[in-house]
Amino acid sequence: MKKVLNLPFLPTVGRPDRDNTIDVYISDDYEDVLAEGTWQKFFSEKPEPLTKEEKRAYLDSIKGVALGSDAFFPFGDNIERAAKSGVTYIAEPGGSIRDDNVIETCNKFGMVMAFTGMRLFHH
Repeated sequence: MKKVLNLPFLPTVGRPDRDNTIDVYISDDYEDVLAEGTWQKFFSEKPEPLTKEEKRAYLDSIKGVALGSDAFFPFGDNIERAAKSGVTYIAEPGGSIRDDNVIETCNKFGMVMAFTGMRLFHH
């Protein structure tokens, strides 16, 4: 959607902040990034919020997104959130005591999940 792709980000806003800002902008909590005093941290001009119809059309158009993690997903709610962003493919190490719940949630949304067996994230 042009309205999202053409958000007037400041050149100083890095990719992670852009991604997170877009995620909030398309959510019901868009005021968290469009409030006075906040939008100026991200944008050169204040964008118009998406209408409910624009938001739905945009989210419905996102398909085939891949999500990778070097730590396992311990709960199905992470998968439910990923589904809202068009995630279809997930790669993660596996090994959570709740893998069965995560697999069940992936199946519920028709996602493909592969266990890599490689965990790079350590506490």
